[in-house]
Amino acid sequence: MSFTITLIIITVALSVYAQNTPGIKSQWMMNPYQAYHRKQYYRFITSGFIHDDWMHLGFNMFTLMFFGQVIETTYMMYFGIQTGQFLFLVLYIGGIVVSDIPNFLRYKDAPAYNTLGASGGVSSVIFACILFNPLANICLYALICLPGFILGTFYIIYSATLARGSHDNVNHNAHLYGALFGLAFSIAILPQVVPHFFQQLANWKGFF
Repeated sequence: MSFTITLIIITVALSVYAQNTPGIKSQWMMNPYQAYHRKQYYRFITSGFIHDDWMHLGFNMFTLMFFGQVIETTYMMYFGIQTGQFLFLVLYIGGIVVSDIPNFLRYKDAPAYNTLGASGGVSSVIFACILFNPLANICLYALICLPGFILGTFYIIYSATLARGSHDNVNHNAHLYGALFGLAFSIAILPQVVPHFFQQLANWKGFF
């Protein structure tokens, strides 16, 4: 069984458990105040395996199922099965942890602030895929399909903009920094992906 499917099963199981067990969600979600003042650093990881509602869970796991298997296979192709799967796990868990750091620093003295979900890890996986396959189309709700490098650029600009001034109860920092971690990690372990990325862009024929 792929690590992608394993992560999905674990995340669904823990999300269902947290949703139906009083007190667990509040203990596992990222609360920067509790993490900082009570040294509950485990929240950096547990918060990525529980979700606020079923739509949140379903969207993240549906996205992870498609992009996760692509980048897991890509890593295995370059590094072998065991190392490739291990690096995929580091990519995903690292995305969850790193994407929480900005809001941890920003809200460490705000007891009421909470966040949860796998969005940081999923974003890291998506952008690792875009780095290796920038011309592959990504479709939004099966309606709008654009090459990954174009959609990814809009995504980063959108997330960065809303992270600065939005009050819509969405953790845009998780999306932004998860995406940036996915790019940085893939470049760090395989630097030759950068010239390969630009070579693919140079061969792009446009929309026609």
